[in-house]
Amino acid sequence: MRPNLYEFAGGEPAFRRLAVAHHARCLADPELNHPFSHADANPEHLEHLAAYWAEVLGGPPVYSQRYGTESALLVMHSGNGDLTDLGRRFVDCFVAAADDAGLPGDLEFRRALRDYMVWAVDEFLSYPEPGDVPGGKSIPRWSWDGLVR
Repeated sequence: MRPNLYEFAGGEPAFRRLAVAHHARCLADPELNHPFSHADANPEHLEHLAAYWAEVLGGPPVYSQRYGTESALLVMHSGNGDLTDLGRRFVDCFVAAADDAGLPGDLEFRRALRDYMVWAVDEFLSYPEPGDVPGGKSIPRWSWDGLVR
């Protein structure tokens, strides 16, 4: 039996590296720079991001136990208008950051990461206003085969 995505990636240290690398790529992107330059308003942003991705991809429920629900996260990121191009850029930065962070280059693993992020961006962009987000959404789980229902 193969390990889950979190374990295959290398556990918590891998997701910390991924969050740092992704943030750096977003800051370097001329369109993503503005929203990501405000992360200093929350000095724990990278820790939260790493914990979130780790939990989604099979790691321990650190994000949901310490920081909140999927609904709260969706509300925080809603109400920003049409961000379709930013979403594409975000995915591109995520894919490149996996290289920067030294995550395994296994093609099936990389496909699962990309598929997750495309799904996640679509999910986040599907709530244009905070009032559109349903309450009670829990942190999603993603496996080698996609969204775990």
